[in-house]
Amino acid sequence: MHQSFLRMQILPHFEFGWPLLVFCLFTLFICVNLFFTLFVYGRFAFFKQKKDASEINYPPLSVILAARNESDNLYENLPIILEQDYPEFEVIIINNQSTDDSTYLLEAIAQQYSNLRVIEVMKNQHLKPGKKLSITLGVKGAKFEHLILTDADCRPASRNWLKSIAENFSNEKQIVLGYGPYKKEKGFLNRLIRFDTTWIGMSYFSMALAKLPYMGVGRNLAYTKTVFNSVSGFKSHYYLPSGDDDLFIQETAKNNNYTIAIKADSFCYSEGHTSWKSWMRQKTRHFTTTDKYNVIKKWMLGIYPLSLLLVLISFVTLLIVTDYKLLALFVFLPVLLLKWWIQARCFYKLQAQKFIPYLPLWDLFYAFVMPVIYYSTDKKKKNKW
Repeated sequence: MHQSFLRMQILPHFEFGWPLLVFCLFTLFICVNLFFTLFVYGRFAFFKQKKDASEINYPPLSVILAARNESDNLYENLPIILEQDYPEFEVIIINNQSTDDSTYLLEAIAQQYSNLRVIEVMKNQHLKPGKKLSITLGVKGAKFEHLILTDADCRPASRNWLKSIAENFSNEKQIVLGYGPYKKEKGFLNRLIRFDTTWIGMSYFSMALAKLPYMGVGRNLAYTKTVFNSVSGFKSHYYLPSGDDDLFIQETAKNNNYTIAIKADSFCYSEGHTSWKSWMRQKTRHFTTTDKYNVIKKWMLGIYPLSLLLVLISFVTLLIVTDYKLLALFVFLPVLLLKWWIQARCFYKLQAQKFIPYLPLWDLFYAFVMPVIYYSTDKKKKNKW
């Protein structure tokens, strides 16, 4: 009797009409959202990076760092890069048309460290001070086959940064996607930037594990000279201000020649933007490349936030309909908890535990805010380095 009564309370009368149509759409949207969570984010959530100690090989490395007017950041961060605990490596700084004290600072540091090499690009009206030029010069001038790229405002998590990245290289794996979080500071903007960075990290790591690599982060990325030369560097998208860490990866990451590095020691931290304007400028620069993504990658990146929004709209609608209220809750809550658990595992791997208790709220907020930022920015605007 009790079970029969409970069944009557949960199951509505499935009569044809708009409530039934909304429920069918709700079920479809939640299945799409759940499928993406399980089979994309789930790959990263349960990923274990196994490597036998006897198999680890530390190849000689060339660390490439493009800089322009970065004297303060070079002073703060360059020593920990030069003092990495690694058998053999060089650090190449491409000082691209700087007008600050970078040249004098680098000359002084080079006297202390024999593994530092500086490539000076003098100011020239015919040369654009873009990052792609600097990276290309660094690759051409590198002594070693294996390259690691970072930025002047990035600080490795430890002296084992190079080891934690390079141990992932092998004959089969010629690209290593690293992670570049932002330092924790006060304020809502900093929390949003850190959540955005963690979410993007979860996304590109998960997509890579799902055999759909679409980006890395230029401040913590590794590949070989062979990979770089196989596509003539950035030739196909040199005219864009961005693309060195997403379009390049989409061109070169093929036939399972890539892997990911997620040890805490492999992280490279940066200072977050302190103003909305500067952060929006950075997001706009990143968005300039999205139109160049292939249809499958665009679809995969857009399906989760779109399905989440449609789930929310249909769910709220069903709550208004008394007959479907309990059934909608019965379907929605277990899915919410399962997603929470899977995303929490991903965030834990990326050292972002502070966001885990509020993940559903951040998830929802992010799904609303990012499309607004994307469609409100001028993606054709040329942002200077």
